[in-house]
Amino acid sequence: MNRWLRLMRFDRPIGIWLLLWPTVWALIVAGQGRPALTNIIIFTVGVVVMRAAGCVINDYADRDIDPHVERTRTRPIAAGEIAPRQALWLFIGLLVVALLLVLLTNALTVKLAIVGAGLAALYPFCKRYMHLPQVVLGAAFGWAVPMVFAAETGHVPAIAWLLFAINLLWTVIYDTEYAMSDREDDLQIGVKSTAILFGHHDRAVLAALQLIMLGLLVWFGLWLWTPSTTVVWPWWLAVLITAFLFFLQQRKIAARDRQACFQAFLDNNRVGLTLALGLLLGQL
Repeated sequence: MNRWLRLMRFDRPIGIWLLLWPTVWALIVAGQGRPALTNIIIFTVGVVVMRAAGCVINDYADRDIDPHVERTRTRPIAAGEIAPRQALWLFIGLLVVALLLVLLTNALTVKLAIVGAGLAALYPFCKRYMHLPQVVLGAAFGWAVPMVFAAETGHVPAIAWLLFAINLLWTVIYDTEYAMSDREDDLQIGVKSTAILFGHHDRAVLAALQLIMLGLLVWFGLWLWTPSTTVVWPWWLAVLITAFLFFLQQRKIAARDRQACFQAFLDNNRVGLTLALGLLLGQL
């Protein structure tokens, strides 16, 4: 059982949190601070299931690469603990579970879920052919946002796509930090990433992306809370804290040390939590 849990990365829950936070943001906004309990359950369980599915198909796609990378050579497929065909069947089973969950919502959400499943399956193969797999990952991780709005409200308003764009940018930021910790291995085996594409401009590009994301967060707050409403200081405080957390991340990746870059990636969990609390307190 342990090998299957490791294949689905339940021993490393950071991915669940990073996928869960934009879902939580969407639930708070779409539900105006009080989303339906059924949707909370469906999408929380769905996040866990789809993250597991994403890890399985990622390791299946990387089965010939992972044995040559120090950090991934002990993964179950790479180590020969689980056969690739077994992993593929597990992936299909997880998709079936996710489909059963989304069938409890409505037709629009089901249609969006099909696109989301396609993005999740596509991402692992992008790193072989393009230097922007992090953008595809961002789309896959953020696709829960329009799905939540569809489930809660029956349609996907424009503000949902702004929230989707914010999460896409955020995913590129933190997954580039993650890729910076793997850059030497990726260069050796021919895997592409934004960290390789940006090269020695990586910190400057990340800083620019972080500033753009902060600008979108300000726009989002102005859009969500019109001037006629009460001053929403929790949201603006959350944006300021996020700016400070980005500053700390820049300090950590300054020397491009492998472990420091990975720690900067992990620290994004605090960004997600901060923005969720700002949204929740602002709505209440």
